[in-house]
Amino acid sequence: MGTAADVDLVADAAERVVAEHDPRSVSIPEFLGACFDAGLSWVHFPAGFGGLGVSRGLQVVADRILQNAGGPVPLSLNPMGYGMAAPTVREHAQTDDVRHQLLRPLATTEDIWCQLFSEPGAGSDLAGLATSAVQDGDEWVVNGQKVWTSLAHRARWGLLLARTNPDVPKHKGLTYFVLDMHGPGVQTRPLRQMTGHAEFNEVYITDARIPDTFRLGGVGDGWRVAMTTLMNERSALGGSGNRRGAGTIGDAVALWASRPDLQTPVLRDRLTSLWLRAEAQRLTSERSRASASVGGPGPEGSVGKLVGAELNQHIYEFCMDLLGPEGILYDGYGTSGDADAEDWRGPIQQRFLRSRANTIEGGTSEVMRNILAERVLGLPGDLRADAGMPWKEVPRG
Repeated sequence: MGTAADVDLVADAAERVVAEHDPRSVSIPEFLGACFDAGLSWVHFPAGFGGLGVSRGLQVVADRILQNAGGPVPLSLNPMGYGMAAPTVREHAQTDDVRHQLLRPLATTEDIWCQLFSEPGAGSDLAGLATSAVQDGDEWVVNGQKVWTSLAHRARWGLLLARTNPDVPKHKGLTYFVLDMHGPGVQTRPLRQMTGHAEFNEVYITDARIPDTFRLGGVGDGWRVAMTTLMNERSALGGSGNRRGAGTIGDAVALWASRPDLQTPVLRDRLTSLWLRAEAQRLTSERSRASASVGGPGPEGSVGKLVGAELNQHIYEFCMDLLGPEGILYDGYGTSGDADAEDWRGPIQQRFLRSRANTIEGGTSEVMRNILAERVLGLPGDLRADAGMPWKEVPRG
């Protein structure tokens, strides 16, 4: 987890930030900016880039002090930024100038990020994507369509995976970029969900230009860079809060306490079982963070994502069962949700509907089980008929 001196370094920095920038009296960007400047955004990052150069496992020390003082959970405010973009930019940006330009506004949540991976013909088979990037001098010209892009309508920057060489096998012809979502040639169209909101989007990219300085990793090395993003995404999605009883299980306990008229012994037993599962996941996540090194997460991060996604669904199913007939009541299907509302997640019914996406986003549960089987347990992989075949020769419907 780190030496005693490192623990003291992180704890002292966090306590100093709280003392000088009380999160209950300053704005969120100011507080998170102070955390970045103190090296507490990602403690394992180098000094000057939001970190202190210590073990990744010490992040829990900083988060506990900051959040117990009333600080926000940054991952919930800028999920693609904190959970995916930051580690990818830190590891693969070509220059420190690019890192400086992108990381601090990301950390303060002034710049929201999105992930431009999935396409109409490439979801779980991500490497089959068709969006193209063609080099033109010091720029790349991008054309294509992305879909299911969360927060694209609010994003300033997007993590873009595009095909730069169709003549090689699909995993080898990809290159990774940072796309200006406000630039010419980028059009975002909301997709209405069953919650009534429009969190997901289609993104149409037409002759959009990206400076080569905003390429992450080498040309044709996009798949390796994407693995940095995806491993961190699954680790972030599978993580639990630092506080006991926080997160979705806290919603279930609060609902139970507020409705004694609906309580039964059978439902009490179910809630107890869910609490134990949530606590086991929280402690497992803490142990994983405490033992983490400076390096990025590996395929074992898929365990937390798989377990956490299915647990969230079971928790909200319990909530709906507790409510009984009241569970079918819904306050409306308007798309204009208030992002600044006290709780943007909406009522329990909305959270239940939204939880259905948990086992799809960031890799389906089926994909997570395949990853664990092949890369952790060492079981034989699936047969892949297109292995070694140039992408342009792969049949597509």
